[in-house]
Amino acid sequence: MVAFHPPEIDRFGPPPAWLSLLRGAEGVALAPLAWIVAAIDAVIRRPSLLAAGMVLLVCVPSAQQDPSSTGHVTAADLAGVGLIAIIGIRVIAGDRAVGRRGWLPFAALLVALAVATVSARDIGLSTFGFLRYAELFVLIPVAVAMSIKDRRDVHLIGGSLIITSLYEGSVGVWQYFTQTGASYAGQFVRAVGTFGALQVLALGALVGYGIIVALAFGLTRRGLSRVLLLATATLLTVPLAVSLSRGAWIATACAVLLMLFLHNWRFAAVAVCAATLAMMLVVSRDAGGSTSQTMSQRLSSIVSSTSEPDRSVKDRYALWRTAADIWVAHPVVGVGPKNFATYRDTYAPVSLSSGSDVADPSIGFRREPLLSAHNEYLMVLSEQGLVGIASFMALLGSLTVTAFRRRPRTTPLPVEGRFFDLVAPAIMAWTLIDFVYGDIGAGPTGVALATVLGLVARRCLLIPQSADRGRRTAGQEAV
Repeated sequence: MVAFHPPEIDRFGPPPAWLSLLRGAEGVALAPLAWIVAAIDAVIRRPSLLAAGMVLLVCVPSAQQDPSSTGHVTAADLAGVGLIAIIGIRVIAGDRAVGRRGWLPFAALLVALAVATVSARDIGLSTFGFLRYAELFVLIPVAVAMSIKDRRDVHLIGGSLIITSLYEGSVGVWQYFTQTGASYAGQFVRAVGTFGALQVLALGALVGYGIIVALAFGLTRRGLSRVLLLATATLLTVPLAVSLSRGAWIATACAVLLMLFLHNWRFAAVAVCAATLAMMLVVSRDAGGSTSQTMSQRLSSIVSSTSEPDRSVKDRYALWRTAADIWVAHPVVGVGPKNFATYRDTYAPVSLSSGSDVADPSIGFRREPLLSAHNEYLMVLSEQGLVGIASFMALLGSLTVTAFRRRPRTTPLPVEGRFFDLVAPAIMAWTLIDFVYGDIGAGPTGVALATVLGLVARRCLLIPQSADRGRRTAGQEAV
């Protein structure tokens, strides 16, 4: 056999200059394509990258600010569609979930949604509601749960929630002190972040998620990282306070208290005493300027909401009564998703206002119609009837049981396992309380809600496992 020797490169001299320039231009032109292909490959191999990006995109201001409009789509929603598609591709390729019964509550909710949609008078409008509920309670939670396979995935998704909360919280604090937020008591002091005055509840919800995740991470670590994470959770209480969202205050306080008791009941008792003392100091400083008065009035209104309700609380009670009356008239399958606003005026009491006053320096004064029940349980009951509320409560019940289920203690539990044991019960406590005074709406924080529900589902309900492995890897078992 004759050996082959490549010709010497310099036999014909160096390549001409124009050829070198052509090759360089070709490389520059193809570089973006190569980067895109590399990014797609990385996301397919590790979908948690896209899940983290989806959470970060919550901060992108929506071009269409009115959350009540039909077909309201945000950048985070589009990223969620991409995540769902990638997880679908991986499932078709062989990825499966340990525990087949974990799919049942999600499938039951989809069936109930479909029944309510096809039974509605306006099927076209109900289709948008079907897609929204399927996205937030089925598709994205399942996709997030299936994207978490090791501790790096946990850090990516949890870290994105904390970073998003810090960014939005810093914007909100700036709005509060510069009086550039939403209007409250005649002043632009209500922190709303990048969400605008039309979504005054969004910042409180997002910061509440950030506090829960940061605290859960901090309680499961040691050393400097523990100090930084606990300090982050404490720092996030400032934007939570200036969001002036009473419901978010109550839900976050209950979730944090539950988490502290699960971790160490003595530590929880000390935290309760400190929080009570701080609240008493804020309420007692009515003469300390407009800032103290705003906070103390908002705190005091929590206690007086039943005896002396303000206008917003009265409207909320009227909307609850309206939702109940709609259900009485349509008990089995309801009026269809997204159809509450269509039937509202027919069943609303005369005490219900025509709308809610909102204002900020950018949009000025506007009066927004009250198009939802401001109670997720009553919203589902009126729009989906007994069939819908049964499947909805079955899903929430399954997630709650999953969150509180005790793990077998045969082996020491790794850090990420302890993180799930703390964060899952707190998230479910926050969500169950939040749904009493609010609903999912159409804002970008719905994607954040779906993400944290995915963390709960990942704990024990849906555990991803590749088909080409006979058992979970050590990294998966660590979670």
